[in-house]
Amino acid sequence: MNFTGLSTVQQVFDQFNLQFPFLRLELYAHGHEGAKGSKPDDQVSHETTLNQLNPDIEDNTFDILPEMTVAEFEKFMKKKYSLNIQVFRKSADIWLQTSATDHWTLEKQNGKGQRSTLEYDIPPIDITDFDLE
Repeated sequence: MNFTGLSTVQQVFDQFNLQFPFLRLELYAHGHEGAKGSKPDDQVSHETTLNQLNPDIEDNTFDILPEMTVAEFEKFMKKKYSLNIQVFRKSADIWLQTSATDHWTLEKQNGKGQRSTLEYDIPPIDITDFDLE
C-alpha cells in the first residue's frame, strides 16, 4: 500500500481491496477493545484525508503480508499511523466485523469470505426414493 497525507480513507481502502477483495476496511475515531468491535457512530467518512486524522502522517509505502493476522494489521495501523482500522469479512450478503476472529490471518479471512459467496447447485434429495431392504 502507498499513501500520502492527502490520500482519502477510500483510496486506502481501495488499495487494500485489490489484495483482499472479500475483506473491507472501516476507519473509526476510536479503537475497539477485544471482541466487542467498533461502534458504527464512530465511523470516519471515506472522503476524509489521512492528514485530517493525523496531521503528522508521512507519505509511505508498505506491504501487507497475507500471513499477517487481522490483529497484527490493525495494531500496525494504529501504532505506525494512529489509524483505528477495523477489518470486515464478507459473509454471503453481509459484512461482519472480524473482531472475534482477529487471530486469523488476512489470507484466511479473505478465503472464508470468498467461500461464503459461492453458490452450489445441489439437486434436492427425493426422500420417497429409498430401499426398505
